[in-house]
Formats: sequence, C-alpha cells, structure tokens
Amino acid sequence: MRIRLDIAYDGTHFRGWATQPTLRTVQGTLEAALARIVGSAVRFVVAGRTDAGVHASGQVAHVDLDEAQWARIQARHGRAAQGPAGSIAARMRGVLGAYPDVTVVRSSLAPEGFDARFSAVWRRYRYRLADDLAGYDPLRRLDTTTIRGRLDAEAMDAAARTLIGLHDFAAYCKPREEATTIRTLLDYRWQRDAEGVLVAEVKADAFCHSMVRALVGACAAVGEGRLDVDDLVVLREALTRTSEFKVLAARGLTLTEVGYPADELLAARAAQTRARRDRESD
Repeated sequence: MRIRLDIAYDGTHFRGWATQPTLRTVQGTLEAALARIVGSAVRFVVAGRTDAGVHASGQVAHVDLDEAQWARIQARHGRAAQGPAGSIAARMRGVLGAYPDVTVVRSSLAPEGFDARFSAVWRRYRYRLADDLAGYDPLRRLDTTTIRGRLDAEAMDAAARTLIGLHDFAAYCKPREEATTIRTLLDYRWQRDAEGVLVAEVKADAFCHSMVRALVGACAAVGEGRLDVDDLVVLREALTRTSEFKVLAARGLTLTEVGYPADELLAARAAQTRARRDRESD
C-alpha cells in the first residue's frame, strides 16, 4: 500500500534529508517514527533531497507498506474520519512529540502510478535575504540570511530572468559523479516583501546539488554591483564553477511546493522521468 506524506520541517538541526549513520536527518527521524507505528522498518522516497540546514513547508514523500504493516494501521486507526491512511499523519505527530522541528502535515493513499520523486513535474523554492534596508529580525534568524549593504532588487530580478530556460547549469551546481547538470529553470524572480526582505521564488523541473543557493549568490553579487546583469549568462555558458560569487547559506532556503500532473498522468510522468535520467547519466 503506497502512502503519500506531505511534510514540513525546520532544517536547522538536521544534517539534510537523507539518512546518514550516526547523524540526525529528516528521513531518519521520520522513518523511525513510522517504524514504531507499523512495527518494522520502512523506507521513504522523497520528491527532493534537501541539504543540511535547508527547510521545507511543502516536501512530499511516499512510503510502501507491506501487508502486515498496513493491517496494523487498519487495526489501530480507530474512528479517524480520514480513514487508516489519513490517520498515519496524526499518529506520527504523536510519536514526534510536542513542538518538533519536523511534522507530517497530512497522509493519504497515493493515486495509482504515483512516485514522489519521479512523478513530480517541478519543485519550487523560496529564499529570504535581508540587507540593510530590511534590517535584522531575530524572530526570523533561522530562515533568513543577512547580508551587509543595500542590494539593488531590480537588478537582481533582471539578472534572475536571464537564466530561465533549458540549460546546462554546471556553473551553478556542485558536481556529483555521473549526475547531469541539465535543468529547465521555469521561473526565477526577486522582490521585496512588506518588511523589505528580498524574497526569491525559484521553480524548475529539478535542481542539482546546491543549485538554488548558487543562483541566489550570483544574483546577490549583481545586487551588490560586483557583477553585471548579463554576467550570469556568461558564467553559465562557461560550464565551470567560479569564484565570482558566493553560494549563500542554507538557512534562507525553503522548499515550498512540489507539482504533480493529473492522477491519470502520474505513471507516464514517472516512466518518462526515469528514462530521461538514465539517458542523461549515460
């Protein structure tokens, strides 16, 4: 029985999503919580692995429960109005305790063909950056990066839009062996919110390692006047990592949403994505 889980977490004290021996991770924490409920080990598949310190308000994962595990859920879900699958989220929240830094917002039976990773058509991230105009808010210190000086928001937005499209983003990715750096950047924009904080919205079919924080760092360099608007395309086309800008801190980054096609297209999308990843790896 495949279950979809919608997840949120404060990544400050996690060493990223993926399970690592002896380290506290989001995946390890959630799998341990669900294992207590179903009586045996489980394995999550996630829409997008986040790095250490990165947050999420709209992460998505799935887990496959075997017959014995599902029978245990059915037997113990009680009178939950949302049924056995929907009760999993509430029970996991109970195991995680009061005021945890990770929670399961909802759980549900996954539609036929659903794969949290391969069925996804896009991921959206938000980055919060406070300059001297915005000032420092101690209540937002865990999800906002602070930078000295005053940044040019219009120049940053203009630079961001030059990168949209299907490109090789090797210059903006931390290299990983046998991993492609070809991505479709669907949207990238900057604007100041009501408090004056610079907020980036970044949307792509997928992201390679550290790509969002590199894109943010490049635009911050434009905002500071150290790079011109058109320089970001020149750097991208060079296809090599550069010291022209800094990769900004993880604390300002939050995965806010994962997009999926209509239910009847989920299986086809998953097959298409797997095939494309295999070709790109080759």
